[in-house]
Amino acid sequence: MLRLENLDCGYGKIRAVHSLDMYVKQGEISAILGANGAGKTSVIMCIAGHVKVCKGQVIYKEKDITTISPVQRVKKGIAIVPEGRRLFSGLTVKENLIAGGYVRPEEKTDINMGKVFSLFPRLQERLSQYAGSLSGGEQQMLAIGRALMAEPELLLVDELSLGLMPKMIDICYDALNALKNEGLTIVLVEQSTHRALEVANHAYVLESGNVVWKGPAENARDNTEMIDAFLGMGKS
Repeated sequence: MLRLENLDCGYGKIRAVHSLDMYVKQGEISAILGANGAGKTSVIMCIAGHVKVCKGQVIYKEKDITTISPVQRVKKGIAIVPEGRRLFSGLTVKENLIAGGYVRPEEKTDINMGKVFSLFPRLQERLSQYAGSLSGGEQQMLAIGRALMAEPELLLVDELSLGLMPKMIDICYDALNALKNEGLTIVLVEQSTHRALEVANHAYVLESGNVVWKGPAENARDNTEMIDAFLGMGKS
């Protein structure tokens, strides 16, 4: 579904990612792992069209989308759950969800909202509540739900577990598993290495913008000491 070929991307003259080759199969979860500053968010924002490609290509469903706008990418089926949620805090849950589906026909709004509520019933209970007043876990549910309103075929999720309580992390990861089982393709950026490897099919480990390890997630699960060494972490 997605290929990044010899990709350099960055900000101005600064290149955050170097010569990245990445392949994402349809219906699978690919995890991008690494410490702070490794270039994980730069990769996912580049796929979404928010970070400049300096070299290489972004190929989506066998078409080159390297130069098209973020809005065009959403229309083609790519949606992002950004780091820090980035909700419209002064809008209600319902209004945030409606905003997420702005590229789809209005008659699809209620149908897509129903799918979000089946995944996160708590959002239906908070429908008239302002997004800024939700708990961190509820905000993450809403961020995922807002992205799903765009009817994505490829979902980009940046730092799913960041700042969440363990129970909420469980709920969000259960949702990712459910979406994968429905055939959705997901690229997941995470610092919580071991949790990401539980759901991922494939893993890429970045260090200073370079891939230092890639392979099936099961291989990484079997060799967590190696992954931790790359990330500069102890076992957790």
